[in-house]
Amino acid sequence: MTKLSRFAIFTFFLALSAQTFAQDGTIYPLEAPAEPNAILLNTGGVDNQPAPETWFRQWGDPMARNISTATLTPFLPEPGKGNGTAVIVAPGGGFSWLSMGNEGWEVAEALAKQGIAAFVLKYRLNPTPPSLEDFSAWMNRPRTAPAPSSEASGNAAPAPRPPQRDLSNQLEDAEAAYAMIVSRAKEWGVDTNRIGMIGFSAGAGLTMHSTLHSKTMKLAFIGPIYGGMGPVEVPKDAPPMFNVIATDDFLFNGQSGIIESWYKAGRPVEFHLYQNGGHGFGLGNPNRTSNRWFDAFIHWLDVNKFLASK
Repeated sequence: MTKLSRFAIFTFFLALSAQTFAQDGTIYPLEAPAEPNAILLNTGGVDNQPAPETWFRQWGDPMARNISTATLTPFLPEPGKGNGTAVIVAPGGGFSWLSMGNEGWEVAEALAKQGIAAFVLKYRLNPTPPSLEDFSAWMNRPRTAPAPSSEASGNAAPAPRPPQRDLSNQLEDAEAAYAMIVSRAKEWGVDTNRIGMIGFSAGAGLTMHSTLHSKTMKLAFIGPIYGGMGPVEVPKDAPPMFNVIATDDFLFNGQSGIIESWYKAGRPVEFHLYQNGGHGFGLGNPNRTSNRWFDAFIHWLDVNKFLASK
């Protein structure tokens, strides 16, 4: 936990760690941190939002829900250690909550140690029940696993694609984050030609949505981590992609459509399919083959000349 001590935002959680929290799926209330380094993106609110932003802890990790105000939190390399590359980090949570620690702050801190300016995007979310009890019941409701696609099972006819989710708020937040990094590039030591985006689960979906639909973001590279694997229409100038998922992730389901789409479009793509890791592993969980993905990502950035100082 000492790796977080440089940031005031983590002081709260370091003190809290002395308390006893079960490392299981139980949802516990959590007082919202001060987030002193968070910068408002001024992208507006959320329609029909019945509750203020609240925080909880699950699996030992801090998470936020009912986010109506988007922010961007910089994690900058030590002075003189930056290489000019920047990464927008988008945590996941089904667009209903954000795993701010596991898939946000911890990843950004690890990137900053590699000389990369990292920026955690706390984007707006869909409303969830105001009370923690009702939210917990909603989270623990019975779910049906997605059926295998006909492509994965070998049938000739492709399975129908699910309806597109409205990500207009989230895309606006991502675009505002990108614009802010560009506008403050000199202050933050960022090369505007080397701004990438990495996302986890729903954050991977936002990363892909931004890549495919934004008219203002010119991402240099992307890293969707355990996101959807269905095929997409790839722009001719799509950025290089580094993609990670585990075979025991419910989003994998034997599919590799997005990889094939990138490959057939003639765009650079690297794909890491791990034996195990499940879903939501962040930088890693004990005894999982997926735990080395971050090292592979850094090596990929290095080979593609994104870590060389300019």
